[in-house]
Amino acid sequence: MNGRAVRSGLASQASRVGSWLRGGWRRVLHLWRASLGFRVVMVTMLLGILVLTAVGTYLYGSIAQGLVDSRQRIAAEDSLRDANDAQRAFDTTDQNDSTAALRQFATSLVRQYSRDAGNETRYVVLSRLANNNDGRVVMEAIESGSVGTRFIPDELPAEVAAQPDHQHLQVATIEEGNDTISAVIVGQRIDTGVAGDYGLYFIYPMHREREIISFVGQTFLIGGAALILLVGAIAFVVTRLVADPVRRAAIVAERFAEGNLNERMRAKGEDDLARLGNSFNAMAASIQQQIAQLENLSRVQQRFVSDVSHELRTPLTTIRMAGDLIHDSRGDFEPTVARSAELLRGELDRFESLLTDLLEISRFDAGAAVLDVEASDLCASVERAVDAHRTLAARKGTQLRIEAPAEPVIADMDSRRIERILRNLVANAIEHGEGKPVEVTVGANDTAVAVTVRDHGVGLRPGEAALVFTRFWRADPARARTTGGTGLGLAIALEDARLHAGRLEAWGARGEGSCFRLTLPRKADATITSSPLPLSPLAAEAARARTADRQGGDGGGPTSRADDDTVRLRRIVVERAP
Repeated sequence: MNGRAVRSGLASQASRVGSWLRGGWRRVLHLWRASLGFRVVMVTMLLGILVLTAVGTYLYGSIAQGLVDSRQRIAAEDSLRDANDAQRAFDTTDQNDSTAALRQFATSLVRQYSRDAGNETRYVVLSRLANNNDGRVVMEAIESGSVGTRFIPDELPAEVAAQPDHQHLQVATIEEGNDTISAVIVGQRIDTGVAGDYGLYFIYPMHREREIISFVGQTFLIGGAALILLVGAIAFVVTRLVADPVRRAAIVAERFAEGNLNERMRAKGEDDLARLGNSFNAMAASIQQQIAQLENLSRVQQRFVSDVSHELRTPLTTIRMAGDLIHDSRGDFEPTVARSAELLRGELDRFESLLTDLLEISRFDAGAAVLDVEASDLCASVERAVDAHRTLAARKGTQLRIEAPAEPVIADMDSRRIERILRNLVANAIEHGEGKPVEVTVGANDTAVAVTVRDHGVGLRPGEAALVFTRFWRADPARARTTGGTGLGLAIALEDARLHAGRLEAWGARGEGSCFRLTLPRKADATITSSPLPLSPLAAEAARARTADRQGGDGGGPTSRADDDTVRLRRIVVERAP
């Protein structure tokens, strides 16, 4: 039980530590993405660490090698002098066959040349050279302290024996008590007389050099850390000098984009940032002036359109009355005059429709258009829009098809404006459908409702789908308007869709026809996440094929229960006129 509790506590603590680390890492990433100053400081410090590491490593190695070289030179000179003195001592001493006397003399020399004064420690070892030693007396190795023969590398005595007239030097590692330290070992041959050739070895532990190298390393580490922090602080200050004006410029630009056209940057001095501020202010002033001119021009244009439209109402009413009178009396006229009366009435209808559209566009431009929103059935609006074009469809020989769910599709909308959109889409589909069927489809999901109007006529060229909603735009300027359109229908339809926070989109391909999709939110304050109907008919056909495959896999046919319950659709077909 106690073991499980301990493991559970450790796991909980590890989880908290991991969560804290992840949170810290996310905060660092956020700072890296959001703060230019943080990125500059971090990059500068990282580069500084890399440079200082490279330079410090080189200097540290050079200083260490210089200390070792200096120690080797001093050790060679010092040991050469003492070795020569030892050789002279052996040469001037009376030699006999007494091993004890010779050993006592050698021991006194070894102790004489050894040192033990802190950083000036020197160990001395006298040991027999095994090669070419024909002395009659054999002495055991004589050592001056704890560092003796076992720390002398094997190759050093061999070198001394091979080249007896030269001094030999080597750096090795020795142990002093519990301390391990590098040492310079200098070896030279000594002729002891009756005992033959011996090697005299001077061992110089590098205490002082180690302390110096340690001090240099600590100095580099502390100095490097202080220098990195100083470089980071300098980078932070320099970045603030540059980033603060840029940040203020971004704030001013955001406010300017929000419509506060009087926002300006503070520009002082004559440096690059001051020139940036002056250029930005000049640009803002120019944009403000141009926007003011455009707004004034737009107001003049809106007022002109509105005034002209209203002023034309009175003469149009008079002309309409006279035209109706002439049209009603056309039976008394000659055929050519009667035909002129009919053309006059048709053009008056088109002129009146154009005035109505111009007034509607002027209300949109002035921001005076308002919605009369209520929960309504979109299917009912579709049926009314289609019914309004039965006669036109029969005259063109076009078959109209409505495909909609059996249950009502309820959405918050202004039915009058939505029906106007749908009437315009259906009329355009009939006009450009070349007598081929026109399909109107209704769909819905949790957040939106949609209607697509598809024709199989001439279609649209690449790029024209974005132009069809432009005022007075026509794909073929030479094409006659058989339905009396004004060129403003799709522009008004787009504004009506936007007024509902909806979307009106177009798709078309040459020879494949075109498809218009109206998507509206179910609730007035809702956001459309996705449209329930595809815009491209190719995607719609693929979806229908997948649905048919699933139904076939379930073993149900067109009249199966799955079809009745899941894909229940009502279809209204206006057949071609005989």
